[in-house]
Amino acid sequence: MSVNRRSFIKTSVTAGLTTAMVRNVRLFGKDDRKARLGFIGVGGRGTGHLRRVLRRDDVEIPAICDINMDNLTRAINLVEEARGKKPEGYSRNEEDFRRMVERDDLDGTIISTPWEWHAPMSIASMKAGKYAGVEVPGAITVDECWELVDTSESTEMPCMILENVCYRRDVIAVLTMVRQGLFGELIHCECGYQHDVRGAKFSRNPKKRGELRWRGEHSVRRNADVYPTHGIGPIAQCLNIDRGNRFVYLTSTATKSRGINYFVEKNFGSEHFNARKRYAIGDIVTSVIKCFNGETVIVTHDTNSYRPYSLRFRIQGTKGLWMKDNNSIYIEDRSPKKHTWEPFDKYQEEYGHPLWKKYEDKAVGSGHGGMDFFIIHAFIESIKRKVPTPINVYDTVSWSVITPLSEQSIAKGSAPIQFPDFTRGKWRANKPIFGLNDEF
Repeated sequence: MSVNRRSFIKTSVTAGLTTAMVRNVRLFGKDDRKARLGFIGVGGRGTGHLRRVLRRDDVEIPAICDINMDNLTRAINLVEEARGKKPEGYSRNEEDFRRMVERDDLDGTIISTPWEWHAPMSIASMKAGKYAGVEVPGAITVDECWELVDTSESTEMPCMILENVCYRRDVIAVLTMVRQGLFGELIHCECGYQHDVRGAKFSRNPKKRGELRWRGEHSVRRNADVYPTHGIGPIAQCLNIDRGNRFVYLTSTATKSRGINYFVEKNFGSEHFNARKRYAIGDIVTSVIKCFNGETVIVTHDTNSYRPYSLRFRIQGTKGLWMKDNNSIYIEDRSPKKHTWEPFDKYQEEYGHPLWKKYEDKAVGSGHGGMDFFIIHAFIESIKRKVPTPINVYDTVSWSVITPLSEQSIAKGSAPIQFPDFTRGKWRANKPIFGLNDEF
């Protein structure tokens, strides 16, 4: 890596990436090169990312790592079919990703593996001089969060959590509205991950029917909000977390655990050995976060209930509020009827983010309503331009650390648990960097 590149990334990570910087980089012609990506993990999510990347002509894929040979073979064949050249496969053992990231022909890695591998793989990538693009959550312990920060700062390499919901069409329109002051001063927000994913926790393979998969193992061991980032990521952007504001402490409470046992009994029989297993995780985990600037945030984790999908977004300020679940908004001196909700649709159109206006056609069919396109696009464009990612290592850890902190709070009877200041005080001067341009 050149001295200029290292200096630019170091300065920008600390001070924030401005729109002018992005546009100047483009004027200097830095966006005409290709990004060279290695993939670590090509199961369902990783293969989805791979297919999205193969739709682009500005990416090379020299290497892929997965210890599941079926996954690896499928991924290699997809690349060969699309590019006419086979990437090298890495599958010797669980640590073979370390050999892959040392390649000289990689600029970054996309990591889509079981959660406990996210931090080690991101750290190895950064130490090898590669951009790390990691699926959610970025880490599962406080120590891992600190190691991600320390490694990113010492290597001057970005670590970007691939939190696609930050780019969701309605969410990023609301962010625009927040920044333009339509809600006034923000007071309270709500979010969560409310999604019945019990089916993803158990195998339906006839030979392993009802056996726990890696995601289910976390429900056995941890009573915590184990999946907070889909909700808290967009809320953190609205509240300028680590950019003039920060999370200070949280309290978390869990209900009893019943939903998983019921699911196993219904689907695999009451005599199945997992039907009477004790699962640590409460069916619903509720965390309340207090921010330095006085706002509160409620974060809900509810993945073991029979229920529709919801991220439970609520943005409330002194002049009004938006609530996603009823697709409604109420703004002082603007909503036509007092004390009456109005539909959000026209606001989404009026305040639609330039990114959606520019790339909507390319986002069609890319996954999760198009937002998967934008998160991968941002990672690739950052690599091509040799600039910091719009979601950085401080975002990655401040959102992910909710898991271990909520676990500590629940274990201590819902006691307040302090958030680490991963920025070491830089949050006071840092400026917003996300969603400030129409490029990525």
